[in-house]
Amino acid sequence: MLILLVLVWFLNINLGSIHIPFKQFVAILLNSPVENESWRYIVLHFRIPKSISAILVGSGLGISGLLMQTLFRNPLAGPFVLGISSGASLGVATLLLGASAIGGVFSSIAVSNWSISIASSLGSFMVLSAVLIAVKRIRNTMSILIIGLMFGSISAAIINVLSYFSSAEELQQFIFWSFGSLGNLSWEELGVFASILFISFLFLILVIKPLNSLLLGENYARSLGINLKQTRYIVLIVTSLITGVITAFSGPIAFIGLAVPHLTKLIFTTSNHRILLPAVAILGAILMLICDSIAQVPTSEYTLPINAVTSLFGAPIVIWLLVRKHKTVL
Repeated sequence: MLILLVLVWFLNINLGSIHIPFKQFVAILLNSPVENESWRYIVLHFRIPKSISAILVGSGLGISGLLMQTLFRNPLAGPFVLGISSGASLGVATLLLGASAIGGVFSSIAVSNWSISIASSLGSFMVLSAVLIAVKRIRNTMSILIIGLMFGSISAAIINVLSYFSSAEELQQFIFWSFGSLGNLSWEELGVFASILFISFLFLILVIKPLNSLLLGENYARSLGINLKQTRYIVLIVTSLITGVITAFSGPIAFIGLAVPHLTKLIFTTSNHRILLPAVAILGAILMLICDSIAQVPTSEYTLPINAVTSLFGAPIVIWLLVRKHKTVL
């Protein structure tokens, strides 16, 4: 899978709306002289950062989806069930759609990438705080899931109200953000993005054994001496950090977090999180790179919304694999 990841990454950075000869492409990677210096800028400052962003987003969403499906023991759970993504969208909607109401300096800040990321992070943090308060008072895991969905509904309702009173230009800007994007990050933003994800991934080492125990139920995990409350907190905080930072820098991207854990389990036929966690990270990165390559529409000036591509091309594959698996079992 790692070899496949490298091959897909190389293919991803080699494709784009502007054709770059293969020899020139290799020369750019080797820092050798090239015929057209603009090709070097395209590869080093757009294609490579975009491909790294795709790897980070795919890995993060895959891991988040696995954590949520294990914690709630629900195959339909994904990284966005806690309402974190909806809270991030609410933060961005408040910034973009509420600009005309506040006016002044606020309106000029709205077009900044950093301000959108900060607004998204603040929105996701507010929802995370509310979820953690609920976790402190509620022991039932399924109730936490329902509360997360309710926060998502509340955020969506507020966004609808803001959309109703916003101008066409503001609404268009918010809709474009909601499509998701992997190509808007500079190297500085990418460094912050990668650092937060890496720190979040480190905490997963603490919950590998508890996650394996949770597969057999909370009572069984408790009998093994697993601290369920601590495990719940770590899983929820890590998932929220990963989902929040991905939504902040790349927008809400669907499908990957829900489907990748299922695909990984079909391929590896195991429930051991020592295998599943790195596997979903690699497979999520591969799928995200493939979807991004399709979204580029090679040799064309058009770029499809990454959100549409992940669902439109990914969902039929998952349906086919599941139907094929059940036919084999029968």
